[in-house]
Amino acid sequence: MTLALPFIKKITLPELAKTRHWSLGLMLLSLHGALMGDFTDPLEIGLLITHYGLFLMWQPIWRNQQKLSLPAFSLLISIGALLVFFINWWVVAFWLCGLFGLLGGRVFSSQDKSSRIGYLLAGSYLLAMLLLWVVPRLLNTSELIAAEFMVQYLMPLMPLAILLTPAEVGERGNQPVLDLFYTLLLLFLAIILVLGSFAIEASSQASYIEVILRVLFGLAITLVGMSWLWNPRAGFAGIGQLLSRYLSSVGLPFEEWIQNIAVIAEREPTPKAYTEAAVRELAQLPWVSGVIWDTEDSQGEIGARSKHEAPLSFNDFQLTIYARSPMTPALLLHVKLLTRILGEFYEAKRREETMRQNVYMQAVYETGARLTHDIKNLVQSMGALCAAATQTSDTDNERLLALLRRQLPILNQRMASTLDKLEAPNSEKKNFIKLGNWWNNLKIRYSHSDVSFSAPVLPEFQVDTEVLDSVMDNLLQNALEKGKNEASFKVRASVVTGEKTGIEVMDTGKAMPEAVADVLFRKHVPSENGLGIGLYHAGRQAAKAGYALELAENREGSVRFFLNLKP
Repeated sequence: MTLALPFIKKITLPELAKTRHWSLGLMLLSLHGALMGDFTDPLEIGLLITHYGLFLMWQPIWRNQQKLSLPAFSLLISIGALLVFFINWWVVAFWLCGLFGLLGGRVFSSQDKSSRIGYLLAGSYLLAMLLLWVVPRLLNTSELIAAEFMVQYLMPLMPLAILLTPAEVGERGNQPVLDLFYTLLLLFLAIILVLGSFAIEASSQASYIEVILRVLFGLAITLVGMSWLWNPRAGFAGIGQLLSRYLSSVGLPFEEWIQNIAVIAEREPTPKAYTEAAVRELAQLPWVSGVIWDTEDSQGEIGARSKHEAPLSFNDFQLTIYARSPMTPALLLHVKLLTRILGEFYEAKRREETMRQNVYMQAVYETGARLTHDIKNLVQSMGALCAAATQTSDTDNERLLALLRRQLPILNQRMASTLDKLEAPNSEKKNFIKLGNWWNNLKIRYSHSDVSFSAPVLPEFQVDTEVLDSVMDNLLQNALEKGKNEASFKVRASVVTGEKTGIEVMDTGKAMPEAVADVLFRKHVPSENGLGIGLYHAGRQAAKAGYALELAENREGSVRFFLNLKP
């Protein structure tokens, strides 16, 4: 059940601010008139009722357009009944302390410097009435009779001056935000001032002026000490930091909770599993009765629902937390922080899963591209054999048969190896043979092509025939394809020994563009006759086998690649 204040209507923002500002000045004027007697005159009671009504129009706690719940409405009625039917100087003293705290909180939260003058005048008026009028009547002292003239005739000028000060309009169209911390601090200081004066006067029988001086000096020394402890300079962390740490650790030590969530994030491999485990961890907090979550991967509910809920969201991470009791502003801030942390870990898990999927697809793509080149090389080798068979005369049948006998087993072996890679890309078998045997097989495969071979000395060590076949086929086929449109084009493959031992492929064609040469073997490069990734995979395959493929020379008439077998 909710109730709305009947005197509130929709008005423009400047009019609302002006109405609230006038309510503040008139509220203090009506209070001043009610305090001039002993609360027995009906006029004074009427002024108290007027004062309370103006207070409800000015009050900075509830928004003017907000509906009041039944407990809040009952509280307002109870306070009004207390002021009207049970009024005495103690009630007035605590009421003035409360008003002083509310006004002080508005002074510190106000952004407009000109509008602070009104709040400073109102706070000064309340503090002066406490010290010069209310507290002396609590102590039954007559030492400030001389101040009665000032209270009765000069003090009302301060509320009148408030009516002449500019009004403050909130940045978001509502009344300015109330600073709860400063409100409570000033409220407690005012209460200490009243109760301290009463306690010192009752225990020491000192004069009222001496009592006030003692209390004021005591409060001043206490505030100076607290200000130093709040942010000291001697290595101590300070009360401010400890309080901030406490407010950020409502219900559970913050570091412990973060550590638990981090452990869950490391343990759970998928966003769904992480979300469910993190929500279970959140539901174990003592003030949480239930949690509902809704993400792209999962949704569910744990615990029991209550009437105290906090719906929160962070990107695609939707969360509703149900508390066992109403959430305070500090607890709500804590909950928002927890939700953001959960959302950040959830987004990290989603990115991690996306990266795993991308890595898998990249591996499939690279494997397919490399095998495509292997099959292309096999087809070209078979095409060379077919060309040799069609171009050989009947008198050379014996030589053709010998060539087929040598080449067909090699092609069959390479075809079987390619099929094995298709079935199990990550379990490639290595086949090592002597460099001399591999070199002879290479010369036989390209015996009917325009490639010249040179090998003054063949070192006696073994090489990975799968890698060398793939790399050399890419280099030689690219060179032969390049020479189709160039006259007097030559391709030479040779074995190099000395400081570097390896295989060199050189052609007399045009140089590569600098933009292509700079990223060769490191990125996919544009290609007119293929996928543009043959040399990229050849370089990676050579590096994986312990070799090094490089562009040794790149100029017109001499483009030279070198496969270093012992880098």
